Amino acid sequence: MGNWQLHQDTLLWAKSGVLLLAVLACLGLLLAALSPFWMRFVINRTVDHAVRQLFSDPYTKNLLEGVTALQRFGVRTTLENELRAHIGKTLDKPIGSTRHFPNFDGLLFSPAPVATGALDMASTVDVATVIGSGAKRPMHIALPVMISAMGYGVAVNKSFARALAKGATLAGTAYNVGQGPPVQGVRDLAEHLVVQYHGASWRPAESLLRVADMIEIRLGQGANAGCGTTIPTKNMPKELLREFGAESASGDSLYIPAGIPGVHTIREARRLVEHLRKLSRGAPIAVKMAAGQALERDLMWAIKAGVDVIVIDGAQGGTHGSPAMVVDDFGIPTLHALCRAVPFVRAHQGRRNVDIVISGGIRTPGDMLKAIALGATAVYIGTAALFAATHLQITKAIPFEPPTQVAWENGKVRQRFNEDKGAQSLAHFLNSCADEMRQGLRALGKSSLTLLSEEDLVAWQPEVARITGRPLV
Repeated sequence: MGNWQLHQDTLLWAKSGVLLLAVLACLGLLLAALSPFWMRFVINRTVDHAVRQLFSDPYTKNLLEGVTALQRFGVRTTLENELRAHIGKTLDKPIGSTRHFPNFDGLLFSPAPVATGALDMASTVDVATVIGSGAKRPMHIALPVMISAMGYGVAVNKSFARALAKGATLAGTAYNVGQGPPVQGVRDLAEHLVVQYHGASWRPAESLLRVADMIEIRLGQGANAGCGTTIPTKNMPKELLREFGAESASGDSLYIPAGIPGVHTIREARRLVEHLRKLSRGAPIAVKMAAGQALERDLMWAIKAGVDVIVIDGAQGGTHGSPAMVVDDFGIPTLHALCRAVPFVRAHQGRRNVDIVISGGIRTPGDMLKAIALGATAVYIGTAALFAATHLQITKAIPFEPPTQVAWENGKVRQRFNEDKGAQSLAHFLNSCADEMRQGLRALGKSSLTLLSEEDLVAWQPEVARITGRPLV
């Protein structure tokens, strides 16, 4: 009897379970069928409530107050101020300023006149460039675009630094090691190597300076003026600390001093330049400076010091992280700096030919070619190269992390960066820029960069016409 009752109870529970599942299934189908109507009802009630609040709450309690604040300060400034409120110290800002300075966009090339005509597509056009033509051992590169200083450990991780060197080599141009410790084997990675000379204790060894294709004395840059640079050591890998020579360093940061300690006068600068020139067996010696209102005085200082190349970094220059106020509120625009520097250097360089390399906000082949037309020998690119090398690999970071997290030394997904793919995409970008510059020269009826001049440009913005001296169309 007991077993029979148990069997009946089991059947009853099974039937009840099946019935319950059937009811739930029907309810599910009913809800699915009615969901558009419910969603419409909920959305309608929510919007009605929001509109009533916006149209009736006092202004001081209204959400519109926040909109007004955002309009007055801007989204970026509002968020930056909130970050300041959170950290309570200097806000380091990456990439560079977002201010809309007058730039190369205000210029246009004037096509070759009918009497001259453009060059045929099959015509060979030369964009090769010589940096430091007055030096005993000038640097010859395939295009007038070089990879700006992005130091290993200071900004980018080792794989990314290697990718920059490899990509530059694939395109036939120069790679700048920056202010970090040089990546092991960098001389073999970079066909054209620029070694940056700075004031930190880990400054480049003489063995590296001897094999450099150009030595760049760093006195300043657009994104942090001539300030020193602090490098946090918290969570820094032991290998990197060892490469900085800081295994036993006390404190929580390393420091790159402003300028070069012991080099303040022209005489001291000339002595350093001659020392580096002798050490490198006649490679071009450059000086890098931030563009300021005293630009002509700074240029004269560099010319008297006997350098072969002057690198001028305008206010649009980027960095891994510099004080936001210095990034946004210091310097003069790159275009303005170039147009002031070229006539001054030409008038005062004497018998030694001094080349100008411009950097800061150079983004496109058009920017590059316009800078050359205005008198620069070459340009440096930083942010453009950074994003070219990350390319599709930003998918390893986004949407939950910034795309640069694959590039920075302290990036959360830096281990996922593939340096060979990064090198290839950077080389593609540089080769594409070179091809477009050749196309531009063909449209001007010119077969070489050396034939390009400011006469090929016109201005369509009044402010740019004033700065460049080019006719306003």
